[in-house]
Amino acid sequence: MNVIPFVHEGLGNSSYLVELPGSAGALIDPDRTVGRYLAAAEARGFTIRHIFETHLHADFVSGAREAAALTGARLFISKGANSQLRHTPLVHGQRLELDGVEVEAIASPGHTPEHLGYVFRMGSRPPALYSGGSLIVGGAGRTDLIGPDVTDALTRAQFRSIREAFAVLPDETLLYPTHGGGSFCSTGPGSARTSTLGLERRTNPLLAWSDEDEFVHWFPTSFPAVPDYFFRMRAINQAGPRLRQEVADPAPLAPGEFDRAARNGALIVDTRQQADFMAVHIPGALAIPFRDVYATWLGWLVPPDTPLLFVTGDEPLATVLDESLLVGYERFAGYLEGGMGAWEGAGLPVTQAALCDAVDGRRALAAGAVAVDVREPDEYLAGHIPNALHIPLGALQRRLGEVPAGVPLLTYCGHGERSATGLSILERAGFGPLSNLDLGTEGWTAAGFRLATGAA
Repeated sequence: MNVIPFVHEGLGNSSYLVELPGSAGALIDPDRTVGRYLAAAEARGFTIRHIFETHLHADFVSGAREAAALTGARLFISKGANSQLRHTPLVHGQRLELDGVEVEAIASPGHTPEHLGYVFRMGSRPPALYSGGSLIVGGAGRTDLIGPDVTDALTRAQFRSIREAFAVLPDETLLYPTHGGGSFCSTGPGSARTSTLGLERRTNPLLAWSDEDEFVHWFPTSFPAVPDYFFRMRAINQAGPRLRQEVADPAPLAPGEFDRAARNGALIVDTRQQADFMAVHIPGALAIPFRDVYATWLGWLVPPDTPLLFVTGDEPLATVLDESLLVGYERFAGYLEGGMGAWEGAGLPVTQAALCDAVDGRRALAAGAVAVDVREPDEYLAGHIPNALHIPLGALQRRLGEVPAGVPLLTYCGHGERSATGLSILERAGFGPLSNLDLGTEGWTAAGFRLATGAA
């Protein structure tokens, strides 16, 4: 079985296209950008006939319905998911014979209640386990995404699943998890995406825990912050998202039309890189520089069903739309035809913000500016600018009351992109004057300036 992984670096997730005998293929946990799966299958001369979902995803809109509609493939989902899609429900222990491969469904609750892992077996080859968000490389899927009232029970289920659910499988079993390092859905260090059961049995620190009660007390404390949009995705995936052809593309808008749309309530999302945004931008625009984690920050910061207007730079608009769709945004109000050059040429209002290096930033702080650190708590504790106000970017909008008014503010993060977004949030709320620290803490330490550690 030839396994083709597709990694979304921003989400920290993998989906898998498996080439089976007889010019057939299986697709596991696809996201909404399904064109790449179809192209890969076509290039290798096979057809996707089977699609499997390990669980109802919380971090992205599933592409299972889209892929099934485009290929006619049969869709398999856990019976416990109560999916409203047309599918074949599976239960623990069920075995399927598909194009010369046996597929066994194994209940592995914990990350979600309905979670299934899938074991693919073919002849004498080592089994392949698609483990979703149960056992992953160096860790396991988090257990707090359904609700606080079930976190304890799910954590107990996860403790048992990662030890017992796959215990009969041999050490040489190939492990293909959906979640991995960098995913907000999991805990696991490092960048490795795949493993074997034998390696995990020897090295995965979660398997070293023997006391279930101690594990249940500790494990939820190890999770990263939860992006706000996670709590919307499960219901979308259960009901089934709209097909791509049902979502209208944004219209190209001349500057005047774009301005009227913004005044009528649409949100301007500026996806250009931070230096371009700082140099000139439309007042009130939300800066989310386009990069691997664009979708995560869009979902975290923008309310659902918000009509979106786009100001783009070199990044293709189609890619921006794909990433926006990935986290459930479908109301595309338009994009600025001709970009910022057209806006400025029309004589419409613009504003700027300072992008300063570490020397100028330190000088501003000495003159009375307040540093605003928008990184995550673990980053802040490891090293921050002395006396900085710490408000993680995902919480900034609801904690604006903690930000001092009437004083200069210097936003910073690790490199400058998150703090550019933070600056735009502060600007929309009327704070200023504002500046962003270029290269963030990296630039600060490179200039020879110290960082404080520990809590504020």
